[in-house]
Amino acid sequence: MQRLYFALDLRDDRALIAEYEEWHRPNNVWPEIVESLRTAGINELQILRCGNRLMMVIEASAEFSITRLAALETANPRVRAWEDLMWRFQLPLPFANAGEKWMPMKRVFSLREALMARGESGSAAPGA
Repeated sequence: MQRLYFALDLRDDRALIAEYEEWHRPNNVWPEIVESLRTAGINELQILRCGNRLMMVIEASAEFSITRLAALETANPRVRAWEDLMWRFQLPLPFANAGEKWMPMKRVFSLREALMARGESGSAAPGA
């Protein structure tokens, strides 16, 4: 399984942020969006917000490919319509190139890796 992280900004407007969140409530996301994500091999996708910054977490099969997801989205008119609607609320990050939306995030720390580097198990808290 893969876990991938992406960042994007929202327009810094309370009403638009509230509307964006409303669109993402479970019963408001278009069925074609959910089906497209599943077809691409995504097992779980979460979007988190702090202020106007979004972070998207994708858990997907080892075979999952962002390139394949992009191709599936481009081929689906309903997904393109959703993306156009969402773009009304979203802003690219300041360092994004033209046309880039969700930017991949780089992991800078892992407790499990730090523990393994010290020769310790990374699976349980001390005393567990």
